[in-house]
Amino acid sequence: MFEKILIANRGEIAARIIRTCRKLGVQTVAVYSEADKDGAFVRMADESYLLGPAKVSESYMNSTKILTIARESKVDAIHPGYGFLSENASFAKKCEQEGLTFIGPSWQAIESMGSKIKARKMMENAGIPVIPGSNTPLTTAEDAALAADRIGYPVMLKASAGGGGIGMAEVYNEQELKKVFSSNSKRASLLFGDGTMFIEKKIVNARHIEIQLLADSHGNAVHLFDRECSIQRRHQKIIEEAPSPFISESTRQRMGRAAVKAAETINYQNAGTIEFLVDHKENFYFLEMNTRLQVEHPVTEEITGIDIVEQQLKIANGERIEYDQESLFITGHSIEARIYAEDPVSFYPSPGQITRWELPEGIGIRHETAIEKNSKVTPFYDPMLAKLVVSGSSRSEAIQLLNDALEDYRVEGIKTNIPMLKKVINHEKFIEGTTLTSFIEDHYLPMLSK
Repeated sequence: MFEKILIANRGEIAARIIRTCRKLGVQTVAVYSEADKDGAFVRMADESYLLGPAKVSESYMNSTKILTIARESKVDAIHPGYGFLSENASFAKKCEQEGLTFIGPSWQAIESMGSKIKARKMMENAGIPVIPGSNTPLTTAEDAALAADRIGYPVMLKASAGGGGIGMAEVYNEQELKKVFSSNSKRASLLFGDGTMFIEKKIVNARHIEIQLLADSHGNAVHLFDRECSIQRRHQKIIEEAPSPFISESTRQRMGRAAVKAAETINYQNAGTIEFLVDHKENFYFLEMNTRLQVEHPVTEEITGIDIVEQQLKIANGERIEYDQESLFITGHSIEARIYAEDPVSFYPSPGQITRWELPEGIGIRHETAIEKNSKVTPFYDPMLAKLVVSGSSRSEAIQLLNDALEDYRVEGIKTNIPMLKKVINHEKFIEGTTLTSFIEDHYLPMLSK
């Protein structure tokens, strides 16, 4: 196993990786911005180094500085976490050139899935269902309008190099399309360095269900079943659960086989996720591949008993996957709620100093966080404070445990989305397991006006 790794990330995911490294006897190096100098993850690591100012481009996206620190601290490998440089093929390639192991897939695999247009073509050629859409880059609103006319409204306008809902828009007519195309393309260009757009048919009454994968360098690939991620605001997930309460066992197996085939198609290695949209008849369509660790990976760990970060390190170290598909099974049900520093009505971030931070404890409750009392929530990064993960023998037990845990959360000094989360999980649609990706617009926002 590696002797020492650098974690090119911050906050809760840095803390999460450090915990697994401790278990494996691997030393850790943290890097941090000036805004994070008092962060818990900085103290948790065996060594820590200042990257630079709070601005992301001068700290967590500064690959040159990160690689310099990696050389000076004599690490064997770099774990990118998620976000920032985690799906940056150029960074993964630079790690390889420096003789460092990138704990993730090859830069070639990242590059092949980095363009959503190219990924669509590859999956289509592999026989995996894809959403009807444009398979050529769209650079003007006029091109987009022609493509939308061929497909038929409503459509989803998306950034080819994007992710996390950035640059995405739901469009119902040509006038709307031409209105949003330019601004979304410019934003994608600014954030991803590529303003190319494409269009997909909007799947009405859709659910967002994804499959977790593990694949090694010896030709072995398995799936760790599914996660339901349909509760989203602004195309960002806020509640995830495993397994999905909607799909049948036969659909679960078909989706799993399709995901493994997708990984094999691009010779994928390490942990990854295939995201699908699923309609009311359980037809599923390839959405994208996330070539990294997912925010919501803990719910899969809870139902399988597998430490995915540990598997990432072992695969990156050249080891074989310890499991075959027949030996994997689901136990119980797990739900994750993302706790954000944001107004539960406007969804605007709520930076400030946390004056009270008391988390519920008990059997079946897990926290992923690097926040402490007196921690400062800055406006520079994603406002997620923690992930509350609960696990029970059944979905109803997990929902009750989540409700009780949210009731016992004590956070003061800033606003959080906890009131929103409580409303969502107590809504009849959530309890029934019949939520769609439009749940927030269809049910939560109307509740606010009552």
